[in-house]
Amino acid sequence: MKFLLLKNMSSGQMPPWLQEQLMKLQQTQQNLQIIIQQKQQIEMEKIETEKSLEELQKVTDEDTVYKHAGSILIKSTKKELIDELEERRELTKTRSTVLEKQETRLKESLKEQESKITEMMKGGSPSSGASMSQSSSYSENPRK
Repeated sequence: MKFLLLKNMSSGQMPPWLQEQLMKLQQTQQNLQIIIQQKQQIEMEKIETEKSLEELQKVTDEDTVYKHAGSILIKSTKKELIDELEERRELTKTRSTVLEKQETRLKESLKEQESKITEMMKGGSPSSGASMSQSSSYSENPRK
């Protein structure tokens, strides 16, 4: 969208209000990208946890099992490991839900920002509507 906006500008310089809105749009796009990357990491952790749980189900209660702690292995019990992995699974599920909601909010914010910029371009000034920062500031930071 930025290319289209820049090409359509008749003067060589973008107005400050448009530059500001484009910067906000770009920040929201970056935040969305961060959320998507975090979702991918959580999905990988979820898969790893599930595979670990499957493998633990195959061993007997008497078998010696170890858990990975940094660069070392620590002797543990099957039950302790299963409890830890199930807790991790719940945490990843919760984190995934939170990231889904953040992604949805950021996508909505992007649509609003794009519409606002288009509207402002048609009107030629920022006075053609309410401030976008008020309507979307809550979703611009993925760490909130």
